[in-house]
Amino acid sequence: MASTLTKDAPEDSSGKTFFGHPRGLATLFMTEMWERFSFYGMRALLVLYLTAAASQGGMGMAAATAVALYSVYNATVYLMSMPGGWLGDRVWGPRRTVAISASVIMLGHLLLATGVSALFFAGLVLIGVGSGLLKANISTMVGHLYDGPQDPRRDGGFTVFYMGINIGGFAAPLLIGWAGQQISWHLGFGLAAVGMALGLVQFLVGTRHLAARSSVVPNPLTPAERARALRLTLTGAAVLGVFYAAVVLADAFTIDWVLWPVSVAGLVLPTYYFARMRRDKDVTPEEKRKLSGFIWFFVAAAIFFMIFDQAGSTLNLFAEKSTSTDLLGITFPTTWFQSVNPLWVMLLAPVLATLWVALGRRGRNPSTTTKFSMGLIGVGVSFGVMALALVAASGGAKVSPLWLIVIYLIQTLAELCLSPVGLSVTTKLAPAKYAGQLMGVWFLAVTAGDCVFALLQLAIGDAASGTAGFAVQGGVAVLAGLVFLAARKRVNALLGTVR
Repeated sequence: MASTLTKDAPEDSSGKTFFGHPRGLATLFMTEMWERFSFYGMRALLVLYLTAAASQGGMGMAAATAVALYSVYNATVYLMSMPGGWLGDRVWGPRRTVAISASVIMLGHLLLATGVSALFFAGLVLIGVGSGLLKANISTMVGHLYDGPQDPRRDGGFTVFYMGINIGGFAAPLLIGWAGQQISWHLGFGLAAVGMALGLVQFLVGTRHLAARSSVVPNPLTPAERARALRLTLTGAAVLGVFYAAVVLADAFTIDWVLWPVSVAGLVLPTYYFARMRRDKDVTPEEKRKLSGFIWFFVAAAIFFMIFDQAGSTLNLFAEKSTSTDLLGITFPTTWFQSVNPLWVMLLAPVLATLWVALGRRGRNPSTTTKFSMGLIGVGVSFGVMALALVAASGGAKVSPLWLIVIYLIQTLAELCLSPVGLSVTTKLAPAKYAGQLMGVWFLAVTAGDCVFALLQLAIGDAASGTAGFAVQGGVAVLAGLVFLAARKRVNALLGTVR
């Protein structure tokens, strides 16, 4: 049965819907699915390719450096969500920003597929920048399809959209990972480019079904602001260009000249944004108090993602070197482990959503702070199990794949306790003046967590991902979860009426 069209969505004379939602949701669903397909497929191969010997077609990079590079790359995606949101709000509008960013991502994957080292790293930069720009705007366009926050279909629409992310994340390692490991690394990267190309075509063909608001620049730059932004951008690019040219000419350039500055920037930027918001005279004392409460959630999320985002790096290397890839008589590529988390999400998300509703009816639904504590403790426990897996693999033994499957199960349960709740609480605690920007700051929690681990890898090398390293990280997360739980009354007092 056709749904009632929203005032923003274009009229569809056919009356067709997408699972009862505006047809534009199908366009955004497929675009996001293919973008995640390309991103997670490439991510499943990245560390394995970087560490593979030249005789195996890889780059022969030290494991610690490869893991740090992976962490910085992952951090960049979320770091770029801030300028991505700014470009969508003030320069191009969400629709044009997504089209441009998808093209940039596709070009980045093509550069990865060439097999030329210099172009490979340029491709990583393009994918990181493009993914950040797309991520900041495509969710906004989902919201545009509905008639305001009170539209009863809105939450269901975002749930359908979220499934697209996990379908892409599940399928990518199965195909791209298999092609990269079994046939050619560069064929795998090339398939990621094909995936993004399909997403871009889907977006361009289906753009007529999107809401009219998606083409509008909500708060366009004035000519003076545009000139200032251009001047600052060109000046910054020139300074960086001169600096790195000098480093190269001095024959001193190594990958560390990129990894250290980006890692430090990932920690400095969130600090800057919090300080800026707290000093703003337009932010009321009540909003500043809620912002103080939000900082607790931000730090907790950074600790969580420091561990959770190692799925594609340290856990991927453990799968490659120390885990059997034979289960029930079926042999599979290492990269297929990267499909386990999305599969668990698709299986468990409806179960936990139903559980929270059922507990809510009985007045027993855990508070936001309690759920965050559960997420931190859970991800810490997963690394305790990981430390035990390393012990079991000592002496060169190959452990059962069930170790990683269980670790991903624990991490998924922790993710479902923390990540969706974090998105929700961010929208509730944001000052009116910074409603959109605080969501960008929330994504910087991922950047901060990844950058902390990148700095650890650069500072102490392989010890960060050894048995003691996993145990210490897990212990820190569990301790942080217990502290957060003990401080819940204090944090709740800062939140006011938000629960």
